[in-house]
Amino acid sequence: MIFFAPVFMESGFIRYCRIDFGGLFLYTKESFETKKVMILRIHIEGIQDERFLRPLENIANLFFEECELTFAEEGESDLAITLAYERDDAAVRASGAITGADITAEYTKSLEPQSTEKEAFKQVKNTVSYVFLSVLQKHTGIIQKWGILTGVRPTKLLHKKLQSGMSKEAAHAELKRDYLIHDEKIELMQNIIDRQLKAVPDLYDLGREVSIYIGIPFCPTKCAYCTFPAYAIKGQAGRVGSFLWGLHYEMQKIGEWLKEHGVKITTVYFGGGTPTSITAEEMDLLYEEMYRSFPDVKNIREVTVEAGRPDTITEEKLAVLKKWNIDRISINPQSYTNETLKAIGRHHTVEETIEKYRLSRKHGMSNINMDLIIGLPGEGVKEFRHSLQETEKLMPESLTVHTLSFKRASEMTRNKHKYKVADREEIVAMMDDAVSWTKQHGYHPYYLYRQKNILGNLENIGYSLPGQESIYNIMIMEEKQTIIGIGCGAASKFVDPNTGKITHFANPKDPKSYNDRFEHYTEEKLRYLSELFGQDAASSSHKA
Repeated sequence: MIFFAPVFMESGFIRYCRIDFGGLFLYTKESFETKKVMILRIHIEGIQDERFLRPLENIANLFFEECELTFAEEGESDLAITLAYERDDAAVRASGAITGADITAEYTKSLEPQSTEKEAFKQVKNTVSYVFLSVLQKHTGIIQKWGILTGVRPTKLLHKKLQSGMSKEAAHAELKRDYLIHDEKIELMQNIIDRQLKAVPDLYDLGREVSIYIGIPFCPTKCAYCTFPAYAIKGQAGRVGSFLWGLHYEMQKIGEWLKEHGVKITTVYFGGGTPTSITAEEMDLLYEEMYRSFPDVKNIREVTVEAGRPDTITEEKLAVLKKWNIDRISINPQSYTNETLKAIGRHHTVEETIEKYRLSRKHGMSNINMDLIIGLPGEGVKEFRHSLQETEKLMPESLTVHTLSFKRASEMTRNKHKYKVADREEIVAMMDDAVSWTKQHGYHPYYLYRQKNILGNLENIGYSLPGQESIYNIMIMEEKQTIIGIGCGAASKFVDPNTGKITHFANPKDPKSYNDRFEHYTEEKLRYLSELFGQDAASSSHKA
């Protein structure tokens, strides 16, 4: 879909903004002569507080591919919007208007009587965001079904309301009233939460357990859309060996601490990169280390290994997985069109994906996830429907449907002109196809996350057959427990079991930096664990 939205210039001239996924162009009303503009400048009048800049930028980016917000008058702007708010102890009131146009909005939100200053200002930002979104929706004609939500984890917000004792009806009404979220998205969130609580009934009580993420940063090649730590493994034998030495060290020390303090592990997830890029022998030693170092491995609820690139799967590696009782893997086609796979840098074929899927079944992999991506270069509804038809022939236990996101550091973003992607209308149609197909084939949505610069302002959804949900995916998305990241590029999230406060800590992304200082990063994580769990975990262990 290409549309023309009026952009009122401070100079008094009217231009029209053509917005599509190929770029942002401005036209004069008289001639419509094309002038490519790298950045749309939006001037905000009436508010000078820099704390509003990030949330307002996030909302503007939902409407315009490239834009820049400024509170200071520095040269000509393409769009001027006046925002104002006033606040007292009971409520915050905000208003907004577009300069030179008859477009206005206002909103009033009550404040909780016992709110802290931090909590109250968060509501102020949400109220101003509400008004800003409203005027941009009127101005462009684009309706944002997620309302003012721009964060990664929308279901976390609904979880919090329900966990506090609020009824579903009241929680849904708040999401619609205060965040402008549409009914279909609220229903999706609720369906996901219901499925999560069925899969993990004690989800709210797992704060004193942990999950483990083990990052192996190697792949056969790096995909064009990828920003994960992933280094082509060919010719990296020395670095791989050094990395694995550090990884084993981390596993030993973390496992030793968990055993000493009586902290249980809920799930373990081997990601990357592609963990099956390393040799079968290296995999065998890694899983042996897991059983030797981690506490009570036989009672860990779930162990998953990403085998996303079919060109890394062999009979020997599958035999190793089976030896260590691992039967949950991911094999990710992304697309069932060979031309697409070639364009995005995946050096495998559709035929190889199908062959390796069947080989995995033969070797006892009983819970297989597959990924598809909506909006890959050159693909439209026809190609995506073909991918769904091919998926139907395999029927994996779970299917994750991603919407392409132009991540800042990816090759695809750096060379966006080389990659032609579908427009907003077609992206939405593909998502609708995914929703219909999964429903018809007995899959249920069980986790969801969003990303910046995601096509169509949509979402990524994990679907599964009943009882086949990935517990790790639920834990990482809903942030109800600590996730300990081990290995290169692995991010840890330390969740305080009493307050829910989250502290982030990340290992370096490149193998050399990791190899040089893995002992230091391990000590830092042990320090965080001791601060969160030390005394309580030790006393619980002694009581047990």
